[in-house]
Amino acid sequence: MSATVLTASALLLDMDGTLVNSDAVVERCWRRWAVKHGLDPEAALKVVHGRQGYATMAVLLPDRPVEENYADNRVMLAEETADVDGVVPIGGAAAFMAAIAGLPHALVTSADSALATARMGAAALPMPAVRVTAEQVSASKPDPEGFLKGAAELGFGPADCIVFEDSEAGIAAGRAAGMRVVGVGPRAATLSPDAHVEDLTQVRVEAAGDGTIRLHISEA
Repeated sequence: MSATVLTASALLLDMDGTLVNSDAVVERCWRRWAVKHGLDPEAALKVVHGRQGYATMAVLLPDRPVEENYADNRVMLAEETADVDGVVPIGGAAAFMAAIAGLPHALVTSADSALATARMGAAALPMPAVRVTAEQVSASKPDPEGFLKGAAELGFGPADCIVFEDSEAGIAAGRAAGMRVVGVGPRAATLSPDAHVEDLTQVRVEAAGDGTIRLHISEA
């Protein structure tokens, strides 16, 4: 096992697949939606992670009017918010969040505020004071808008921020924002992030004397 040390001024955290394991509910809801629209559920699940629902629908049904995607997305968000069965923290997430509690960090998620609150609550994780949710951006990941807004709200430039992400869309968004990326979990393993961990037990946080954050990452 090798160790990597990354230094940053602020951390930008995805939620689903990074802090919270919500795969069970995501798969339940999206399988139902795919079957309803005559799509292969397995193929649909390959593109759902990391994006806002309407953006996933646009990929899967490219000829459908965008208004229908937005309408379906509202229904999907309500279903996902009401269903927290099986939502649990990613390994090490509670200790990681405790370690960064006094350090600059923000949640940057494709979930809306209600869904983010429901899932962080179900996983018994603290909600960051600074957060960028679906309502606050005009474009879904892989667009970098959310990460750039999170960095700006924290008062740091992109090069001073490190993103934690699990999905292809999220990692692409972090890169497009000009940020380094720590990939979390199996989806991230093949996407060449700057560092990769199976879960957050492999990350040790150190607050350096100069105000920076040092991440000691034990890579598998």
